[in-house]
Amino acid sequence: MKIGIHSFAALFPDPQTGDIPSAADRMAGVLNEIELAEEVGLHFFGIGEHHRPEFLDSAPAMILAAAAARTNRIRLTSAVTVLSADDPVRVFQDFATLDLISRGRAEIVAGRGSSVEAFPLFGLPMTDYDDLFAEKLDLLLLLRGTANPTWKGRFRPALAGQGVFPRPHQDRMPIWAGVGGTPQSFARAGALGLPLMIAIIGGTFERFRPLVDLYRKAGMQAGHDPAKLEVAVHAMGFVGESDEQAGDSFYPGWAQMIGKYARERGWPQPDRTQFDHATGPNGAFLVGSPETVVAKIRHADEVLGGLSRVAFQMTSAAFETEAMLRSIELLGTKVAPAVYSVA
Repeated sequence: MKIGIHSFAALFPDPQTGDIPSAADRMAGVLNEIELAEEVGLHFFGIGEHHRPEFLDSAPAMILAAAAARTNRIRLTSAVTVLSADDPVRVFQDFATLDLISRGRAEIVAGRGSSVEAFPLFGLPMTDYDDLFAEKLDLLLLLRGTANPTWKGRFRPALAGQGVFPRPHQDRMPIWAGVGGTPQSFARAGALGLPLMIAIIGGTFERFRPLVDLYRKAGMQAGHDPAKLEVAVHAMGFVGESDEQAGDSFYPGWAQMIGKYARERGWPQPDRTQFDHATGPNGAFLVGSPETVVAKIRHADEVLGGLSRVAFQMTSAAFETEAMLRSIELLGTKVAPAVYSVA
C-alpha cells in the first residue's frame, strides 16, 4: 500500500481573523507541501481541479509541472481531472508533457467531477453529464496506446490519424478512474480494467464494500487480471500529535469548506458533533494521532478487501501552515512506515 496526499490548493480565510493569503503565497505553500511530501518519503501528491474562487487548481498540470521541476521521486497526479468538461487530446498532451518533465512520474485520475462549475464555463450541458465522460474516457484511453488515432464520437470532432504529441516518457502512463458512489461508475471502471480511486468524503468505509465488489466482479467478467484491479481511497485526513490536536487543527477549515457547499446545495450546516462522529472509530475521516490514523487505514484496507493506495485530502487545514507541514511530516515518518511494515 502506498500513502500520499491530495490537495485542492485552497484559499481559505483564517477562521479567527478572516484574513486570506495572497494567491501567489498560497501557491508557493502548495509547492512547499509537495517538496516536503517527497522529503518524508510519501509516494504521490495529487492536485484536484475546480473552477471556483476559493481554489487555485483550475490548471492542475501546471502546478504539477512546477512541482516536477523541484522534486525527483514523488509521483504527480491529478485528483481528479474533470474529463467530462475537457478535451481528452489536450488532457493527454498536458500530462504527457508533465511526464517528460518529471521523467515518468505523471498519472491521471479521470472523473466526472462532483463540482459542476466547469460545465457551464465551457458550454457543456449537464444533461450529457455521464455520456460526455464515457465518450471522452474512451478517447483518452485510445490516445494512451496510439499516437495517430482513428476515432469518432458525438461531442468532439473526429480524428483520422492526426498525430497527438508529445508522447509520454512512460510506455503506459497510468490512468485511474475517479469515482464517488455511483454503481455504474464502479462497474465501468472494472469493465475497462482501470485502477479505481474512490472519493470517500463521509459515512463509513463499510458502505463502499458492495461497490468495490461490483468493480472487481465487472473486471473479472471482462477478462481482466484480478491482481491488476487496484483499489485506492481518497479520504479526508490529517495527522496530529494527538487526536484532539488533529481535530482542532482540521475542523475549522473543514467546517468552512463543507458549510459553503451546504449553503449552495441546501444541505444542513455541518457542526462539531458531525465532525467528531466522522473522525471516530466508525467514521471514514483519517484524522487523529499517528496511532489512530494507522489503525483506521488498516481497518479500511480490511473492510474494502485490500487497498493499493490511500490519499489524504488535507486541503481543509491549508491555513494552519505549521500544523499542515507537521501533519505531512508525521504522515511520512510515522504513519507510512507503520502501514508499509504490515503491507
